[in-house]
Amino acid sequence: ADCRYTCHQECRSLIQLDCRRPGQCQSQLSPESTLLPACSQNATQTVEEEKPEPPTVQEIKQKIEKYNAKVTNGLLMKLNDDGTYTGFIKVHLKLRRPVTVPAGIRPQSIYDALKEVNLAEMTDKRTSFYLPLDAIKQLHISSTTTVSEVIQGLLKKFMVVDNPQKFALFKEMRKDGQVLFQKLPLNEYPLYLRLLAGPDTDVLSFVLKENETGEVEWDAFSIPELQNFLMILDKEEKDKIQQVHRKYERFKQRLQQTLKEARGKPG
Repeated sequence: ADCRYTCHQECRSLIQLDCRRPGQCQSQLSPESTLLPACSQNATQTVEEEKPEPPTVQEIKQKIEKYNAKVTNGLLMKLNDDGTYTGFIKVHLKLRRPVTVPAGIRPQSIYDALKEVNLAEMTDKRTSFYLPLDAIKQLHISSTTTVSEVIQGLLKKFMVVDNPQKFALFKEMRKDGQVLFQKLPLNEYPLYLRLLAGPDTDVLSFVLKENETGEVEWDAFSIPELQNFLMILDKEEKDKIQQVHRKYERFKQRLQQTLKEARGKPG
């Protein structure tokens, strides 16, 4: 009321001012003020968004029947007696940085998977390589499987020993000719999103990418990984320089050839 300070109501508890009358707040706002309603005992409480009620078993059953009616590849969803359900999702791997895997280990067999043999624990030797860009992995999961568990399952299948926090699962959507990506929270359930969107992957698909948070969390990487990144960046820099040199060399040659042909022509 005195200093005309403007803030959001939910930010009130974060503001510290040298008020003339500490602890006081006038309820009367001046006409020119853009303050939100006067502060009160409830001013510091954040309004929580109302979460939709979880669907009933009958609603889930109807959605699954509608989903399965659109399936053309035989990958149906199945409702269990306890109200949970299982189904398939496809995850596109779009990793642009190398991953760390055990060195000298054969690929995991079906026998290893059934026996839950972790080949990555059989050796301390590590190596890095690029996973094929745009590779697709199909997973059979439950309605209770979270995004975090999907990421860990993918890393285990490819024997990747990197910290799961380095990766994030995105949902890819197409709208008005544009491709939109949205990072999924770790406690989200991908199979429920698949059920709501239907089996058409053009409507919704899942993508595993690096966990880009604006700034790379370098502390999550080991020293060999960081050294490997430096080597890769150095190679990419040299390749880019060579591309630029070749581009301007070709342009220079064409220009010189044009000048040479033009010398014998009048005008």
